[in-house]
Amino acid sequence: MEAATADDETAFAIQELLATRWAIASADRTAHEPGEPGVRLCCYLDLRQQPGSWTC
Repeated sequence: MEAATADDETAFAIQELLATRWAIASADRTAHEPGEPGVRLCCYLDLRQQPGSWTC
């Protein structure tokens, strides 16, 4: 999953929200393209998990 946001805080808030619903391989940093506004965050979701079957 890739999220394009205005800032790091928003990107990591989205990642945190997704982690409450799915198994997620989280990212620890965002990417910023020089000269472009905002940041991008990529993380992997495991959509095959059943609700409540995965814990950190």
